[in-house]
Amino acid sequence: MHQKRLPGRQALFCLPSVLRFVKHITPMAAWTLPGLAWAQGSSGPALAPTDGLDGADTAWVMVSTALVVLMTLPGIALFYGGMVRRFNVINTLASVVAIAALVSLLWFALGYSLAFTPGGALGGFIGGLDRIGFAGLDYLGTTGQVAVSHIAPHLPESVFAMFQLSFAVITCALVVGALVERMRFGALLGFMGLWLLLVYAPIAHWVWEPGGWLAQLGALDFAGGAVVHINAGAAALVCAYALGPRQGYGREPFLPFNLGLTMAGTGLLWVGWFGFNGGSALAADGRAGLAIAVTHIAAAAGALSWMAAEWWVRKRATLLGLCSGVVAGLVAITPAAGFVSPRAALVIGIVAGLACYWGATGLKRLLRADDSLDVFGVHGVGGLVGALLTGVFADPVIGGASGNVLTQLVACLAVLAYSLVMTTVVLFAVSRFAGLRVREGDERQGLDLSLHNEKLGG
Repeated sequence: MHQKRLPGRQALFCLPSVLRFVKHITPMAAWTLPGLAWAQGSSGPALAPTDGLDGADTAWVMVSTALVVLMTLPGIALFYGGMVRRFNVINTLASVVAIAALVSLLWFALGYSLAFTPGGALGGFIGGLDRIGFAGLDYLGTTGQVAVSHIAPHLPESVFAMFQLSFAVITCALVVGALVERMRFGALLGFMGLWLLLVYAPIAHWVWEPGGWLAQLGALDFAGGAVVHINAGAAALVCAYALGPRQGYGREPFLPFNLGLTMAGTGLLWVGWFGFNGGSALAADGRAGLAIAVTHIAAAAGALSWMAAEWWVRKRATLLGLCSGVVAGLVAITPAAGFVSPRAALVIGIVAGLACYWGATGLKRLLRADDSLDVFGVHGVGGLVGALLTGVFADPVIGGASGNVLTQLVACLAVLAYSLVMTTVVLFAVSRFAGLRVREGDERQGLDLSLHNEKLGG
């Protein structure tokens, strides 16, 4: 049986159109073409005496890694699972778990090397291959030596690599919110695997590898406003357009299964975000403490400003709105966390709550995209707000860097354009080998039964 084709949507995958899009928007995508030679002179991890490590910093980054993993499993799983319809809950949970496992192995195999090895292709656009399979991330107990990262020489590189793995996992898991209730499970995994390597890894290299071109430009992204949230939001928007709306979208009520689960997921995200932002200091110091403080303030401000907007427009406050506002504040403070004061965090949270409320309502209607759980409206818009306001409020006394709105804008547009284009290319490639969307009958039945032959008890 062939999947039902949705009018006007398949045009997105017209190869000539895609290629023209790539040509006009981002020549940077050229590095993905076969035959491109890797630059020489890449460097692997360096060995250092174990007694030169900072035990407190190492412990804090390890704890932060666990907190970020907690954000995905079970945080994002519960947050999303509570918002979908009852007959798609298991599929949503399974998607997050499978993505976490797949991304972890791909990060180990290749992703980490592409993101965090200096001296790769095109100088500043993609990393080298010296860390494939975590090569060189050694611990030599007999000689008292351990591999350390050039980014954090006071930490074992294995700890740094695992911390970055947790970021890769949650970024890919975020995209699930745009495509739930209608995408084939196998196609989802194929898409996310390619997306990690071709979209996430290079953007992480641009921003967080010291030799990356956006890092060299002076773009500030403390914990992933661009790398995680703008990137995931752009990918989510492309997926929403490519898959088309769910059956009955705009005509039938789509009632959330259990907002209690969404609330529980929100709480796990809020707590886990302390590791997300505080851990990005890569040290158990005052900057990490400040990052945690501003994270909490922004989350609270985002919740109340979203609630105020909802009350003004709809004359009521909702639990879903409060939870969404919390996430909006957390998203927006992410790029700024290590650069701004608590007072600036309050402003960022307030602006993010209002902007993301509009993103999930007014902007969503304008875009006419069935972004099921408002990934672009919250993460894309929130990431853009946070990145730009980092340019306004970054204090050199705090983080040693002054903000520049123009530089932040260039970084936002570069990440947005690259993610839009390359997500389109990846989806097109996957669609050539497997249908993206489930059959209409399977969608009506629900993906829990049609794809997994499982259902919730009761």
